[in-house]
Amino acid sequence: MFTGIIETSGTIKQIAKEDTNLHITVNSNITHELKIDQSVAHNGICLTVVAINNNNYTVTAIQETIDKTNIGNWQEGDEVNLERAMKLGDRLDGHIVQGHVDQTATCINKEEKDGSWEFTFEYDAAKSNITIEKGSITVNGVSLTVVNSKPNQFSVAIIPYTYEHTNFKHIEKNTTVNLEFDVIGKYVTRLHGLHK
Repeated sequence: MFTGIIETSGTIKQIAKEDTNLHITVNSNITHELKIDQSVAHNGICLTVVAINNNNYTVTAIQETIDKTNIGNWQEGDEVNLERAMKLGDRLDGHIVQGHVDQTATCINKEEKDGSWEFTFEYDAAKSNITIEKGSITVNGVSLTVVNSKPNQFSVAIIPYTYEHTNFKHIEKNTTVNLEFDVIGKYVTRLHGLHK
């Protein structure tokens, strides 16, 4: 379980394919604090640490993760947002984030707004995920508040701190991002669909 408050970033050093799996090696300033078998969210994708070597650690993504996320587009040198699992008893500064990406979205607009940025994303509404105005959404692992909610798109406002300390600074029009929709909204949507 995560909060969507990004702890730091990492740089992808190596991507190795083995059968249908991807082994991704990341360099990060938190590597020395990690342990084998620990969960770390990478752009919102919960992945398990399988190896540690100095400042680098390796995680493995299986085919289902590759199919549902933008991980197949990652390249060596890319920056990824990192968050370790939350500790029980800590403040929940973002919202409840599982690290299970629901689908991807495409940035269709990026607009600078005198000290902040507004990003608009479009996603496939046929997958039955929804946003609500002022509800929560996770974009590349970042907990954000929805504005301008529509059936297949939404916008988020990004403050300078978030812009500089996450990979939002690299997101441009046509960039693909990972989305995790609000867990409560997913349950409500599912229950509503069952009772139609």
